[in-house]
Amino acid sequence: MSADDASRGAPDRTTRRLVRWFSVIAAVEAFTWAGLLAGMYVKYVPETTELGVRIFGSLHGAAFVVYVAVTVLVAVRLKWPLRWTVLCALVASVPPFATVAFEAWARRRGLLDPSGPRPPGEGGRRTPRSGASRSGTA
Repeated sequence: MSADDASRGAPDRTTRRLVRWFSVIAAVEAFTWAGLLAGMYVKYVPETTELGVRIFGSLHGAAFVVYVAVTVLVAVRLKWPLRWTVLCALVASVPPFATVAFEAWARRRGLLDPSGPRPPGEGGRRTPRSGASRSGTA
């Protein structure tokens, strides 16, 4: 990265990698949720084996921990607002498949853009209609 890139606020390689890892681990966390749910079905409905729960339970536990760690790193690096964004990202790790939904939402809002969030009206956040007011935005 040149001095010009640094002065313009161009993202460094580490930030781009963290954003990429965030997207990947969000998908992995959802995939392991699916495996764990399938394993629980096989264990409790036909009562054939608990192998799926044993395998996907461990994988999902690891994916959950990595997702939380990467979320915190990305939040600090990209200066996400704690009030809503970080808390929503962390809460998304609990219900099945919510990490993928959060990742898609954050990408649309420009929160995963390593060069910084887009200003309202530039392909990310919607601007309020004239005369409309929004209170409590984060």
